[in-house]
Amino acid sequence: MAVLMGKMRLPFTPAVYEHAARMINRTPWETSRDPELLYAGHRAAHLEYRHSPIVVGIDIYNLEAEAYGARIDKPVGTGIPAIHDPLFKSLDDALGIAPYDPKRDGRIAMVIEVGQRLKAEFPQTDVRIPVAGPFSIAFNLRGITSLCEDAALEPEKVAQWLMRLAENQGVFVKAVVEAGLDIAFFESAAAPPLLSPAQFREVELPALKRVIAVAESFVRHPVPCIMGGDTFKIYDELMSTGTNFVVCNVETDQKAFVARARVEHPHVRIRVNMDASVVACDEPERIYREIDRILALTAGHPNCLMGTGCLPYEAPPRNVHLIREYLSRD
Repeated sequence: MAVLMGKMRLPFTPAVYEHAARMINRTPWETSRDPELLYAGHRAAHLEYRHSPIVVGIDIYNLEAEAYGARIDKPVGTGIPAIHDPLFKSLDDALGIAPYDPKRDGRIAMVIEVGQRLKAEFPQTDVRIPVAGPFSIAFNLRGITSLCEDAALEPEKVAQWLMRLAENQGVFVKAVVEAGLDIAFFESAAAPPLLSPAQFREVELPALKRVIAVAESFVRHPVPCIMGGDTFKIYDELMSTGTNFVVCNVETDQKAFVARARVEHPHVRIRVNMDASVVACDEPERIYREIDRILALTAGHPNCLMGTGCLPYEAPPRNVHLIREYLSRD
């Protein structure tokens, strides 16, 4: 699972969400809404890849929005379920949002129960429940176009709403901890280019810090902050949250991100993601070049690992094994 680079080894872990449905030859829609299929898919994926953590979910950003009352639309074929009709037609309506009940609303209780089953079967494996950040929840509840307009025209109101959404996440995290599980925290919608760096600082950062603090109060350890997009532009803000784990996606300047982190934040672990389109391709030499690229830019930083990004549904399992085998060569 690792390659020798001088004295450093680079671990590898795929991020399996909708890809779990492929492992049982079902669609993401079917798998996301049936506890037996959700369990079977993630179980099959773990038996195939032996990855850790297992993050129990398919459409991981939809859970909270659905619990608030949004409708998840059934996609065509193997598409990922999504929300096409925002719950709130105005920002003023959204400001009055009431907390959801994770034990009753939406699919949250189902996902937690599946997580408990997986943890019981694989007790030595880290099993986590996906928890979304406030902007990613707002993205689904308001619609991306309307939310971006709100952030430009009424930033103070948006910041107020995001803070309310951040506080509301406490009940979700508490339910996860009470079930004996941990969380994986995701907030990719907030990163540039959807928000400018200035908007990120003004509108999102206070709520992001708050939701991480709320989560840490329950899990009792630093919370990973998984955020895609061009995060090098908000490097200082991201690190100011106190997180101990970040991802470095292909959308940003990965080389600059890793180089700066090696010097300024060596304690923060970085998952440097491959290009997901390369992971899913049928060209081994192209995959090898992508691996070599990441090995080169992470050389000299002992606190990195390699990831796949969100492992595409269509990615052949043989590609994951190919990556692991290439990394294990002397």
